[in-house]
Order: sequence, then C-alpha cells, then structure tokens
Amino acid sequence: MPLDAHALLAARAAKLNTELAEASAEAVLDRTLRDARIGDLALVSSFGAESVVLLHLVAQVDAATPVLFLETGMLFPETLRYQQQVAETLGLSDVRVIRPDNADLFLHDPDGDLHVRDPETCCALRKVKPLELALQPFEGWITGRKRHQNTDRTALDLFEVDAGKLKVNPLARWSREDVSAYMDAHDLPRHPLVAQGYASLGCAPCTTKVAPGEDPRAGRWRGHEKTECGIHYAGGRFWPANR
Repeated sequence: MPLDAHALLAARAAKLNTELAEASAEAVLDRTLRDARIGDLALVSSFGAESVVLLHLVAQVDAATPVLFLETGMLFPETLRYQQQVAETLGLSDVRVIRPDNADLFLHDPDGDLHVRDPETCCALRKVKPLELALQPFEGWITGRKRHQNTDRTALDLFEVDAGKLKVNPLARWSREDVSAYMDAHDLPRHPLVAQGYASLGCAPCTTKVAPGEDPRAGRWRGHEKTECGIHYAGGRFWPANR
C-alpha cells in the first residue's frame, strides 16, 4: 500500500476513533455499515465462545453483511453445527465459508500434523492466507476482539489499520460481564463447548479447557508462546515469507 494511501487511511481511523470515542457498539456498527465513504466491509467471525454477540449486533443493522467464517478443517464439530444454528437464528444471509487451499495442505501439511511441528505456519496456511484472499474485495473488516481477552489487546482501538485495510473493533471496550448480559438479554444461543470449560475456541487440536482464574485465551496453543493465530498481526503478515 503506498505511503500516502496508508497515511490517509490511518487519518480516517484516527478521526473515527475521536468521533465515536463514547459511542455504543450499535452506533459504531451503524456508522461503519451505512457510511458509503468507509466502503464495503465484511465481518470475520470464528463462531466461537462470544461471537454470537457481534453477529447479532450486525444482523440488527444489516443481516446481509458478508460474514467470513474460516473453516480450517480442524474445527470442533460443535463449532460447525453452532455456525449453522446461529446463522439461521439470526437470519444472516451472506455467510461465506472460507477454506484453506487444498494444494497448500497437500504441500505443507500432508499428514495433518503441522500444528504440532510448526503452529505458526499451520495458522498461516489455514487462516491467514485464506482470509487475505477473501478480504481482497473489501475496504475493511469487522472483528469481535476485546481489550479484556489478553494483555496484547488492552490498548485496542475501535478503529485501526491493518495491511492496508480498515479494521473495526466495535466490542473493544466490552467486558466478559457485558457479553454475558447481552446474551441473556437477547436470549442468544451459547456455544455448547463453553459450558464444558472452553473460554476461547479455535481449532480442536490447539484448544484446551481453561481453569478458573486463567486468562480466557490461556487454552489456545497451550505450551507455546503463541497467543494469536496471525490474522491480527497489525501491519505484518507472515504467510508470504513462508510460501
């Protein structure tokens, strides 16, 4: 992305952060999805432990908003069923199931054990690259990230720039209590694995239950220093270097 274009996008993100600093998540979404100057946006959702809140909020503004769901081929069966249930319940009409390239899997993970040998590259080919390709038609994307989720997200802004696109985090300021209260108020379906102790859900081989008092994302890539799958490394993708 040319330097001047990046500067313009960063200025737009800063302006939106100022204008919507005290706005509710509903107001942030209404502005970003209805303001033609912002451009076309997609919601990226894992259909995980807390995803239904943002999906519901977006559905109230525009149920035809494109929803990109990364089906890595290693998700819990419960997540796949939950995705279908939530999409039907909320009336989401444009859920796009994004999968890794079969040729990449054959070349880099023929035995399905790359997550053990090299979890960074596994996430790169199963999540980062497919998402980059799926996001190409869009000017930006909406995420469900929140400041409370881990120490890497404590300074999360509502709007940021990542790899030449605007990234919107409407729930940045929400707490776990806010999320739970919203689910209760709107009688939203819970992911079935949450009741079994899974506070954050990703691929089945790399996700474990979380003990009381642990960071909600402590069960992701347990035993590794890794805390993110790579799609939220602002300003730097690592897939092209591994291609």
